[in-house]
Amino acid sequence: MKRIALLLTAVALTCASANAQSLLERLGQRAKNAAENNIGDKVEKGVNDILNGNVSKGKNQKSGTEMAGSDRASQWTCPECGHAGNTGKFCEECGTKQPTGEAAAWDCPECGHKGNTGKFCEECGAKQSSVANATTQTAKSDFERGSVILFQDDFKNEQVGEFPSKWDIQGDGSAETAVINGQKYLSFTTEYNFVEPLMENMKSYLPDVFTLEWDVFCSKGGDYGSSEIQLIFDMGDNDRVGEFGFTYRSDNPDCWTQLRIRKPNSEDTVYGANEWEELKSIIKVGQWNHFAVSFNKRALKIYINDNRVVNLPNVQAPERFKFWCGGDYKYKGFTNVLLCAGAKELYAQETTNLSEAAKAVEQAIAQTGKFVTNNILFDTGKATIKPESEPEIDKVAEYMKANPTARFEVQGHTDSQGSDAVNDPLSQERAEAVVKALEAKGVDPFNLRAVGKGSHEPIADNATDAGRAKNRRVEFIRK
Repeated sequence: MKRIALLLTAVALTCASANAQSLLERLGQRAKNAAENNIGDKVEKGVNDILNGNVSKGKNQKSGTEMAGSDRASQWTCPECGHAGNTGKFCEECGTKQPTGEAAAWDCPECGHKGNTGKFCEECGAKQSSVANATTQTAKSDFERGSVILFQDDFKNEQVGEFPSKWDIQGDGSAETAVINGQKYLSFTTEYNFVEPLMENMKSYLPDVFTLEWDVFCSKGGDYGSSEIQLIFDMGDNDRVGEFGFTYRSDNPDCWTQLRIRKPNSEDTVYGANEWEELKSIIKVGQWNHFAVSFNKRALKIYINDNRVVNLPNVQAPERFKFWCGGDYKYKGFTNVLLCAGAKELYAQETTNLSEAAKAVEQAIAQTGKFVTNNILFDTGKATIKPESEPEIDKVAEYMKANPTARFEVQGHTDSQGSDAVNDPLSQERAEAVVKALEAKGVDPFNLRAVGKGSHEPIADNATDAGRAKNRRVEFIRK
């Protein structure tokens, strides 16, 4: 190591240009790194070669012989000293043998230099951190299969070319059993048609709590066409509740999803979509991809390859399902269908550290999707919250802070006394006052939306004092 210091001193004395000074700094840092990793002899040899002008002569440092043209074909970065551009089996700077598999590139946390592949930054010499490329995980993987199997079909016992025995078809069109890479599946052989499972009660067989799973094949890029396969939820007499569609285009390849589903006992509809940018890290091209649904009384979750892509807290419960497929995709169809009773307990992870008062809010939201209260009081004709409302606001705030990612619509309601011109803005102002009160308690305002409903949605008779008292309410609806 003394020799390294002397050599570096000689370089400093003889090189006056900026380039020489930069070289000195890099050599000094690499020498330091070498000492840390106990490879001083290798680095010393590399320094000798640099000073002697042998860096780019393309020589094998082990044998000293000229490398063949094939050895120059691929370049690699030394994992020991960080030298880039090596073309032989040994590092041209420190003599380290080329590894069989090069380390993944990393970005320097000190200077920001990208694409480093050795243990040290190629720009500033900083040592690679074990968390240099840490990423934040946003995909959810909380799916739990139901415990009782109601329907299952892996198509293993079906005859290729025949219609699968556990299924029925609606309307025109056809389907048959086919094979992809040894896996049998239901193949839609015409462009548009519906298929549904044969169940004992064809009109209603989905329980209040269930899981549903199936697999879809996504081919590698090629001229195989494109299509959409939809999971459709119905009520008993083909009254469609909603659908989740997955469109795959093989030529790029790319894909996207679309969702439409009704709210409970309402014509209001929820819409959603996932684009390719969201799905490209989830979809397995050239493989079977696993889809799953978890439904619990009113809460709907949908997963692709164990990544949750849909999370709705309050939608209409369906009674039956079917699959629809359209398009000219060569491999349109599905396999490994599994319907089970049971699912992950609704909001089970949120029941631990709440007070008894806040647990009442949680229970109401788990069962109905909302918490309704008449205990947040206001001065007559005003949006000023009375002091006696404090305990009610406290328990709502406690629940919301325990669920920091949940969003809520805070609705203000009035009775029918007074005109809409008065009640509508008053209910809006009262909802906004509640939002401000919750914000003062530490609830994230980003998760709150104030909506004034006036007297348009009564829940009791406005002709009586008791009914009007019930109608003067605040609702917290989880979205």
